[in-house]
Amino acid sequence: MAEAVLSAREGAALTTSGALAGLSEAEARSRLASEGGNAVPNAGGRSWWDIARRNLFTFINVTLLIVGVVLIAMGLPRDALLASGLAVINGIVGVVQEARAKRRLDQIALLNRTQATVVRDGVERAIDPEAIVRGDVLRIGAGDQVFADGVVIGDSAMEMDESLLTGESDPVRKRAGDTIASGSFCISGSGWYQAEEVGAKSTAAKMTAGARAYRVPLTPLQTQVNLVVRLLLVIASFFLVTIVLGSLIWGYPAEETILAAAVVLGIVPSGLFLMIVVTYSMGAVRLANQDALVQGTNAVESLSNVNVFCMDKTGTLTANRMLLAEVRPIGLPEEEVRAMLGSFARSTSGGTKTSEALADANPGEARPIVAEVPFASAYKWSAVSADVDGFRGIFAMGAPEFLGPQLETEGPLEPPEGWAEQGMRTLLFAHGPHPAPFGEANGVPTLPPGVKPAAWLGFTDELRPHVDKALQGFRDAGITLKVISGDNPETVAALARQAGLSGDVRLVSGLDLEKMGESEFLEAAEQATVFGRVTPEQKQRLVEALRGRGHYVAMTGDGVNDVLSLKQANLGIAMQSGSQATRDAADIVLLRDSFGALPDAFREGQRIRRSLCRILELFLSRVFAVALLILGVLIVQAGFPLSPGQISLLTLLTVGIPTFGIALWTRPGPPPRSLPRRLLQFVLPASMLLGFAAFAVYLGMYVLYDLALPPTGEGGVAAATSLPARDFVSREAATHVLVLGGLLLVLFASPPGPWFAVVEEMDGERRPAYLALAMAPLYAAIMATPMLRGFFGMRGIDGTAFGIVAIVVLVWMYVLRWVWATQAFDRFFGYAE
Repeated sequence: MAEAVLSAREGAALTTSGALAGLSEAEARSRLASEGGNAVPNAGGRSWWDIARRNLFTFINVTLLIVGVVLIAMGLPRDALLASGLAVINGIVGVVQEARAKRRLDQIALLNRTQATVVRDGVERAIDPEAIVRGDVLRIGAGDQVFADGVVIGDSAMEMDESLLTGESDPVRKRAGDTIASGSFCISGSGWYQAEEVGAKSTAAKMTAGARAYRVPLTPLQTQVNLVVRLLLVIASFFLVTIVLGSLIWGYPAEETILAAAVVLGIVPSGLFLMIVVTYSMGAVRLANQDALVQGTNAVESLSNVNVFCMDKTGTLTANRMLLAEVRPIGLPEEEVRAMLGSFARSTSGGTKTSEALADANPGEARPIVAEVPFASAYKWSAVSADVDGFRGIFAMGAPEFLGPQLETEGPLEPPEGWAEQGMRTLLFAHGPHPAPFGEANGVPTLPPGVKPAAWLGFTDELRPHVDKALQGFRDAGITLKVISGDNPETVAALARQAGLSGDVRLVSGLDLEKMGESEFLEAAEQATVFGRVTPEQKQRLVEALRGRGHYVAMTGDGVNDVLSLKQANLGIAMQSGSQATRDAADIVLLRDSFGALPDAFREGQRIRRSLCRILELFLSRVFAVALLILGVLIVQAGFPLSPGQISLLTLLTVGIPTFGIALWTRPGPPPRSLPRRLLQFVLPASMLLGFAAFAVYLGMYVLYDLALPPTGEGGVAAATSLPARDFVSREAATHVLVLGGLLLVLFASPPGPWFAVVEEMDGERRPAYLALAMAPLYAAIMATPMLRGFFGMRGIDGTAFGIVAIVVLVWMYVLRWVWATQAFDRFFGYAE
């Protein structure tokens, strides 16, 4: 039969001795040049160019670069450097973070890379898997990976693990003439296969073809920030057009118009974007110390948005290992049974997961054997015959329904009660006192007479470390858990219960899903907890259905069959030991395959959302307060309230430095349920009242210092471009109000004590407040140093003016706190909870 199969396959020639010859080196080189080898395109698509493009050419960075070009055209290279320089820093920080992750994954792939054993010119040799060509004959043994699709040839008999492709953990027997798929592994036996489909045509490559598009979806927070940025661009554009038209109509000096325009462009919060990238990167660095590798810069924050967590079973919930959970002896002492089990496990050839579990749980040593029946799925048992002291006789283990009928028993064999409900895999262990050869009937091996049952063995899948605690943490956070696997639904459900899922799980099989209409499928995706016997396409469709219902979905997996669903999910999580395609497609890779990093990642995501909410509150309060001040001054035609240097000073002291402290020190905690509502609750009162206070001080100083209002018919831009030098008094007074008010807002955004905790809750961290207070002496030092004062466009005001500023700021602080405490704005504008 083997020769008949070989004759039908090109290149699988026999030598005169009957050994496989394979291709010649010349044929292999020719095919490599003409058809290509076994190289597969990067499934994850995370090339260096993709990483650079994705981080450098974002909407935010392009916006900042455009602002920089406009400022250069206006003759303001310093301001252009500040704006465009932040865009470059934003991109570089993101590139460095993702490049670090890519290098780490490349190192993992290199360490996990194995050689293929190919037969060429009748000689076996090791080659790089990418050098395999169509027609190559490859040798495979226990533990080896299949690198190309092909057909089993020669005198081969193997048990294959195809769980990375199908999700099913049951071994599949392969003999001559059977097809074999890339991505599978040999778990027992040995043989040869001839490569038929290599490279992009192989099964593993086709399954990951749909996942090669490099994508990093925006999180809800990023989407909301982009919306705010667009709104601010509209506001800035309105002011810019107003200033330019006013200057053209009234014919005022271009220099003053340019300075006013530069102030307006400062409304775009360029520093906010840097803080977002820095906050993401700090989260990734923290998680790197917790065995979680973050590939997408926004992945940590994305995890905190998840409300449906989907898991694969084999290799994800489980460690791809079996555990011997219980031994029930039948008529023999347990100590004696365990000694037999330990030696039996170590004496069989071609170790399986079951024999490894036996060896881990029982003492013993390898003993010489005289005969063996290796395990095969066709008869589902294995046995050895030995004739040494301490290990003499027949020892057999297998499925009760296959092994039991061959044993000598005194009655029916009944497995222990409750094991099936607990999801245990039940096997039977048997022993005969006398060594003897094994028989054969209908091509299947048989036991000699005199073998009796010795013990019931209960096996369970070994859960990943910390998986139960991680899942409990997700349940406590209100996250819905679902298990999607290619295994039997009942087996998956039992394991899910073992992992801590509730006992009332609802099961749905892939066959059921296949028969459902669209509405039934969507309902099953929403309601069911455990999905078994599902195909990779059904996995992807289930995730798509959940997202279509408004859920934020995370998917974990380790096999090629999980790649498409990982890509479809909002957040993909892979195991380090999984396939390279899965690692490449994931946003987070769990190093050492430990679920223990996920609770830390979830808390880190909460920290990021909480800190970014506070940072947004400060940036937007400053932006809208400045915008309202500019609008008020232009309406009353009282000059122009700020200079570019003063805007830079305001940004540096109130948001530039303090927000770094918030990003670094904010503690994990529940983020606001609705970010837009929280921003309205904080920003609207703060910006309106601060803008009004600054406007009142500006206008009061304008009048107090006898700076006459412009005559009727002259626009605000006219005043802005032709005011005398004394105008700096009103500008500086307004700047002082904005700076001092901005520093006090830091105390409300990150409360150091109960008095300030009227909008944001205290988290026990006071360092951001201390950093904000440290800005006061820095501000005083700047004002006391003529060179620094001049750099920021300040000249200094007298004590009376500063006293007025201090009183106004103090009154503003108490009024703002009262407004927040009474929720006056919330009720008036209708956004109170």
